[in-house]
Amino acid sequence: MPILNRAAEMQDEVTGWRRHIHRTPELGFDLHQTADFVAARLREFGCDEVVTGIARTGIVGIIKGRLGPGPTVGLRADMDALPISETSGRPYASTIPGKMHACGHDGHTAMLLGAAKYLAETRNFAGSVAVIFQPAEEGGGGGNEMVKEGMMERFGITRVFGMHNMPGLPIGQFAIRPGAIMAATAEFNIRVTGRGGHAAMPHRSIDPIVAASQLVTALQTIAARTVDPAESVVVSVTKFHGGEAYNVIPEHVDLAGTVRTLKKEVAALARDRMQAICEGIGQATGATVTFRYQPNYPVTVNDAEEAVFAGDMAAVVAGESGVHRAMAPLMGGEDFSYMLEARPGAFIFIGNGDTANLHHPAYDFNDEAIPHGVSYWVRLAETALAA
Repeated sequence: MPILNRAAEMQDEVTGWRRHIHRTPELGFDLHQTADFVAARLREFGCDEVVTGIARTGIVGIIKGRLGPGPTVGLRADMDALPISETSGRPYASTIPGKMHACGHDGHTAMLLGAAKYLAETRNFAGSVAVIFQPAEEGGGGGNEMVKEGMMERFGITRVFGMHNMPGLPIGQFAIRPGAIMAATAEFNIRVTGRGGHAAMPHRSIDPIVAASQLVTALQTIAARTVDPAESVVVSVTKFHGGEAYNVIPEHVDLAGTVRTLKKEVAALARDRMQAICEGIGQATGATVTFRYQPNYPVTVNDAEEAVFAGDMAAVVAGESGVHRAMAPLMGGEDFSYMLEARPGAFIFIGNGDTANLHHPAYDFNDEAIPHGVSYWVRLAETALAA
C-alpha cells in the first residue's frame, strides 16, 4: 500500500527538522533548545493548544478535528539523546561533544511533527489528537513524570500510542505484538569489602577481587539455573571497579549492572536470588557484600485489542505482509510503559533498515523511514477518531 502523498511531499522538510535536532542533542530533562524548536513548529502549524513545561521540558499539542466532538487520542515521541560521542561521520553529526542521538529520538520527534502538521492542515477527524513530546526516556522516567503530573486527565486522553525505530527491520515495515513487548528494568549495585594488603601475601588479606569475580559468575546462574527456561531474564554486570596498583590487594570492589524481565514474579525471583548469592559468597570468602537493587521501568505491555488496531493501521501503510504481528519481545526497557499503565494503547516498531544498532556511536536514524512513520500516525489518528 502506498504512503500518503502529502507525507512524501513533506519528507525533505521533516528531514530538515530531524537533522537540526540531531546536530544539537540534549540529555534527560535538559531539553530546552529541542523543546523550544518543537513548540515553535506546533504553533506554526496552528495547533489549538501548545502546552509546554510538562515534566519540566515536555510538550503537548492539541489538534481539534473538524468533524465534531469526540475522544482524545495521544501520540507520543521521545526527544532526548544519549551521552555518547558520535562517529557516524554525517555532515549533520552532533556538534555537542559527548552527546548524540544514538537511539533515533530525533527521528521520532520529527515524524510526529510531520504528522501534527498534516493533521492540523486537514483535521479530518472527530475529537482531538494530543501530540506528546516527552523528555528523559533514556533512564530519566520522563514518561512517568508526565503521567504523574496528570497529563492524561488534563487533556482527556483515552488511548495512547508510541513508535520506535528498529535497525535491521527493512524500511517500510513494522513490528508489533500484543502483551509484553519490552522488558522491565532494574539496576543493582554491589560493594564487596575485604581486607586490603600486599599482593605477595594474599593469605593475610581478604581479597575482594576474588569474591567479586565469583559473584559475576554466580549471578549468571540465575538465568541458567534458577529461572524457568521458558521465561525471560537478563542479569548483566556492566561495571567492575577495584584496585589501583599491581602489588596491592584493594579494600573494596564495586559492581553494578542491570536486570531485565518480562514478568513481575520473575523480577522478584531474580532479586531474591541475587541477595542470596551475595550473602553466600560473602560468607564463603569472609568478605562483606552489600547489595542494593532498584527497580526502574515496568514492563511495556500492549493492550491486546489496541495492538491489533495498531497493526491494522500499519498494514494500511505497509500492506499486511509488511507488518510482523508476532515479533519476539525485546529485553530493552522503555518508559512508554508508564503511559500504557495509565491508558490502553500500543507500542510499535518501524523499520530503520540496515543501519548500526541503537546506542552505537555510528548509529543514525534513516530518513527514508519518515514518510512511512508520518503516514502511520495520520492513518491511526484519523481511523481512531473517525466520525
